[in-house]
Order: sequence, then C-alpha cells, then structure tokens
Amino acid sequence: MSNSSLSPSALTIDVEKTAETIEQAIRVQVGVLRRRGIVVGLSGGIDSSVVTCLCARALGPDRVQVLLMPERASSPESEKLGRMLTSKLGVPTLLEDIAPILEAAGCYRRQDEAIRMVFPDYGEHDRHKVTLPSILESDRLNVSELTVESPGGERRTSRMSPAAYLQIIAATNFKQRVRKMMEYYHADRLNYAVAGTPNRLEYDQGFFVKLGDGAADIKPIAHLYKSQVYALAEYVGVPEEIRRRPPTTDTFSLPQTQEEFYFALPYAQMDLCLYGRNHNVPAADVAAAIGLTAEQVERVYRDIDQKRRTTAYLHARPLLVEPVPEIKG
Repeated sequence: MSNSSLSPSALTIDVEKTAETIEQAIRVQVGVLRRRGIVVGLSGGIDSSVVTCLCARALGPDRVQVLLMPERASSPESEKLGRMLTSKLGVPTLLEDIAPILEAAGCYRRQDEAIRMVFPDYGEHDRHKVTLPSILESDRLNVSELTVESPGGERRTSRMSPAAYLQIIAATNFKQRVRKMMEYYHADRLNYAVAGTPNRLEYDQGFFVKLGDGAADIKPIAHLYKSQVYALAEYVGVPEEIRRRPPTTDTFSLPQTQEEFYFALPYAQMDLCLYGRNHNVPAADVAAAIGLTAEQVERVYRDIDQKRRTTAYLHARPLLVEPVPEIKG
C-alpha cells in the first residue's frame, strides 16, 4: 500500500469498537487455549494497565490474576500506580518481590561487573542507566553509552565495549525472564493463560526479551501503535496518573525513558514514522506531520529497518533439523 501523504487522522481509532474487538478476542483465545482466566504482570505503565483493563472487561475481574513484581531498581511509583489500578478494577493482586531470586542468580553481581569494565570505581550505592545517542543529528552507530551517578549526584558517561554492553544487557534480562517465570507459575497454578503487553512499536522493533517479556499465550495490543494504546486507555478506565506517566523501562537504577534506551524518537513521532514506513509514505510527508526534516525521517526509517533485521532472532521459533508436524488441538 502506498500513500502520497500522511493524514493527521492516520492513527485515529474508534476506541469503543477497538475495545470490543479485543475483548471478544480475549474471550475466544482463552477458550481456545482451554484456560480459565488470565495472568497479567502489571508494571504501572500504560501498556500493561490497558491489557489488565481489557482482560477484566472481557472475563470479569475474578478471572484475572495481576502480579506486581518489583526488584531493587524498580521505582516505588510503579507499585503505587499498579495498586491504584487494581484497587479500582477489583482484580486479585499478588506482590512478588523478585529481588531475592535475582540476587541468588547473580543478576546484580554480574551487572556490576559489567559496569566496572567501564567505570572500575563504580560503588555499591552508585546508580546507572544505558542510553543510545540521538539519531536526529546524524546516522548513529547503535553503540550504547553507560551513565553512572554517585550518591552525591556526580554523573559520568562513556561508551561501552561490546563485552561490557552484552554482559550488562544479559544480566538485566534476568529481570524479565524471572518475571515471566513467576507469571507462568501462577498461570499453571490457576490453569490460566499469560497475557503479554507489547504494543505494535515494541513488537515490531524487537523491544522485548526473548523468553522474558516476549513470552506469552496471547498479546492483545500488539497490533496497536502506542498512541492508539493511549487513546484506548481513557476509554477502558486507566487512571489519569498512569496515562500521564512518561514511558519508562523501569529497569536500571537511574530513571530512563524508552527513547533514551531504544527508540529514535518519542512515541508519538515514532508511531507516525513506523506507520509511514509500513505504508510507503515519503519521508518528507512524515517530516511535515511531526516537525522534523525529511533527512531526519530518512534516518529513522533506516533505524527501523536495522532494528527489524537485528531483532528478527527474537521472533524466531527454535530451528529444527527436520520439519515436525504441528500438533492440532
């Protein structure tokens, strides 16, 4: 499909119809999977909040099990907002502090070892985050930078070697995989399915951990752009405090936006760039719609394509020596 321009209403949805379609799909899919309900890991962010609301509307609150799963680096705001939502919905909620599991697996130790490859004096009470350089000034090499902050507020930033980057991400990925393990424990215990919470931007661009937050039985909002998720949020009852919260990874000990860590632009601009790429909209037309230059949008297009190539592995099924027929239920 090719468009010569980008309409301001390109991502506008009928929120009532969209919610009804997703809720019906949830009911059907839970039945197909022969499960009694849904487990949702709730972060206090917009995506997991919308999924929780949709599941409660589709199945009734008594058939939704919500898990809050903080760890050392989690913002207290995440649990506060999560409880605000579950209290409003009346859904069963369990707190699972995953820090002891992560400590036992060496998550924090391995993470600190990687940080000390860059900053040897990184201390026990220092904080950190991983970021990418801006794409707006020039084509960026996807070489991440590490920022550390002392208890006194002194910040330092440096590029990481490939070994340091891979180890810090590998250690961090324990968090998403432990959370998913906990979700499936409760799903098995209750004979429930597990709901994933990626939006289209995250799903398309590989912003998830394989066999971590990328694992799920159903993914109700993976077809929706993030701005569409925000539009749906008010309709399904997500509190304003959650809708106002900037998208965050809530993964590292320093506050960090998704834009800093992974995406080229804030989500509203990124959505329109992804839509433009998907519909062959010229970069100049997207640029006019989001206030950038055509050259900058071309850079974002190239970044979209690169992320699709480099994260294809995350979507891939296990490779077999010979084909094995799928079992039909």
